[in-house]
Amino acid sequence: MPTKVSDTCRPHHPIVSQILDLYSIKELPESHAWSSDDHTGSNSINFESIPVIDLDNYNHDNNFNILDTIGHACKKWGAFQLINHNISEKLLEDIEIAGRRLFSLPMQQKLKAARSPDGVSGYGLARISSFFDKLMWSEGFTIVGSPLEHSRLLWPQDFNSFCEVVEEYEKEMKKLAGRMMKLILESLGVAEEDAKWGVESKGRCSALQLNSYPACPDPGRAMGLAEHTDSTVLTILHQNNTSGLQVFREGAAGGWVTVPPIPGALVINAGDLLHILSNGLYHSVLHRAVVNRSSHRLSVAYLYGPPPGIKISPLPKLVAEGQPPLFRAITWSEYLRTKAKHFDKALSSVRLICAPRNPFSDTNDHNRVRVG
Repeated sequence: MPTKVSDTCRPHHPIVSQILDLYSIKELPESHAWSSDDHTGSNSINFESIPVIDLDNYNHDNNFNILDTIGHACKKWGAFQLINHNISEKLLEDIEIAGRRLFSLPMQQKLKAARSPDGVSGYGLARISSFFDKLMWSEGFTIVGSPLEHSRLLWPQDFNSFCEVVEEYEKEMKKLAGRMMKLILESLGVAEEDAKWGVESKGRCSALQLNSYPACPDPGRAMGLAEHTDSTVLTILHQNNTSGLQVFREGAAGGWVTVPPIPGALVINAGDLLHILSNGLYHSVLHRAVVNRSSHRLSVAYLYGPPPGIKISPLPKLVAEGQPPLFRAITWSEYLRTKAKHFDKALSSVRLICAPRNPFSDTNDHNRVRVG
């Protein structure tokens, strides 16, 4: 049985021949032209977006109202923006510079570090591309473990600076993920002893995903990254000052809502495993990335998951007599394989058949995602 992120999620790799040099294209090719229906509902809520949470309120003022705010954000949105998180501006700038340096390389150079057909790390198209008829206006670079192997292919004589920045960024993100997990558990009324793996750094699995969205000649018909939920516990996203991230809000007044970039802020997304862990109380957020005509957008996502072999299931303290567990226990490796097979139906596939429907559960897990 696979025990590492790098051992899983290997089906559905888009082939290298589908990768185009998006920076040089002057007219949107048919392969990247999405229907107008795919953009329906964009910005349907004009005056509200995901909450902004200031960690200073917790660190300095001992204001435990932040736990209520986190709980509200995770129940209502599945996401929030985080400020005063103690990640230095310089490190955020450095990782953005490193990403721009990578994606500005000539295409033939980037393809030297292309993701292998049976691999996870490296350069390539979005991993979800095979689930859609049309290609996305983006390119990505995935790092699982050390960045050294692929960095040497990109910069044979000058790979150290990229590796150093990536390793420092991953180290700081790992610390922040532990802090956020502690707060999220507290917001659920759960002691960290009941999920020690979520707070302790030892053994936790993670990956880093750099995404590039070049300026697009016809953004109204293109899609940067199609709608999906993350297969993580948490995702910590750094987006540059160019707007593009959108989350889906449920309900009669719902629709796609833009997450405006805030200088220095990080976006925290609840993933599918947190959805399971919270027994559906905190839902994994459906999100996507749109593109624009004039600006290049870069984002860096830290994908945080549990240690190998840890079975994720609803926390016992959240399972009461009137609310039985909604999901069966599953490891991250097993869930990644499930997601690679079932995509938007993955949560339903691990739902216990006898479990009653929770109004807060599976809000993303239905036919809204248009699979090609």
